[in-house]
Amino acid sequence: MDTIGAIAGNFLPVAKQVCMLFALMSVGFVCRKAKLVDEAAVKGMVNVLVLFVTPCLIIECFQRPCDPAKLRSLAEAFAFSVAAHLALVAAALALYRGAAPDTRCVLRLATVFSNAGFMGIPLEHALFGDEGVFYGIAYVVVFNLFIWSWGYAAMRRSGGRIDAKRLRTVCVNPGTVGLAIALPLFLFSAKLPDAVASPVSMMASMNTPLAMVVIGFYLAGARLGAVAASRRAWLAAAMRLVVCPLAMTAVFASFGGRIDRTMSLSLVTAAAAPVAAMVSMFASKFDRDIDASVGLVSGTTLLSIVTMPLAIAIAMAVL
Repeated sequence: MDTIGAIAGNFLPVAKQVCMLFALMSVGFVCRKAKLVDEAAVKGMVNVLVLFVTPCLIIECFQRPCDPAKLRSLAEAFAFSVAAHLALVAAALALYRGAAPDTRCVLRLATVFSNAGFMGIPLEHALFGDEGVFYGIAYVVVFNLFIWSWGYAAMRRSGGRIDAKRLRTVCVNPGTVGLAIALPLFLFSAKLPDAVASPVSMMASMNTPLAMVVIGFYLAGARLGAVAASRRAWLAAAMRLVVCPLAMTAVFASFGGRIDRTMSLSLVTAAAAPVAAMVSMFASKFDRDIDASVGLVSGTTLLSIVTMPLAIAIAMAVL
């Protein structure tokens, strides 16, 4: 009974933060419906967000004195993130075998990859501050490593080998570049000069509003009909929104409080996020089931207004 009360007590504050994110999404939604912003403009926003805002956010969150305990927790965050992605890949490969090939690869990526960057990081920042983002970045970096390796290979029609150009993308992307700059600064407790730190901080502060406007724009063009009628799509949504965060919570609970609570809650938040927008981008790039990918991204984003607060509230009550 105490646990149920704790879940109920945690749900409303988390739901409030999620609703604030959806309020920001409504700006993007209105911009598309009113034709104030077009697809080309939003793609430009995404480029700014991914190439500049994300690395600046990573650098800012790592601007703190090096603490051996924090460094150990960060290493654990990377280890747990890798383990979570490996487990999800194994589950995704075992599921959806009867689906058409173009739909099956979309369902598998939707199961594995959450919107940990665009949706997870803003919520981690709102709930747990810079420390939450500090750990959440680990999940985002691992996400990038997996989506540009296994995810790319699973989507491409030729399958198999990844070319040298794509291998460079696995290793060199905005997440890893940001971490490559931020981690040495953290390890040596080095502070950026004000002339650099202030612009970095300003760019980092754009992450939440810009990401939410982009998501809202794409929600306005959602195609949900075909996906809503598919049992396999509902299974993928359940795996992404329910099974993954609850399983991660159970794993962290099994350690009996021996790991950093903020780290575990940040990773649960990342794991509870809806299907990654990259799934739709890959489906479009490789001419897979685009309707299924857009429907899953949009549908799980809408469902996450309930599922994310509930999953995080359970984790906060248990951990």
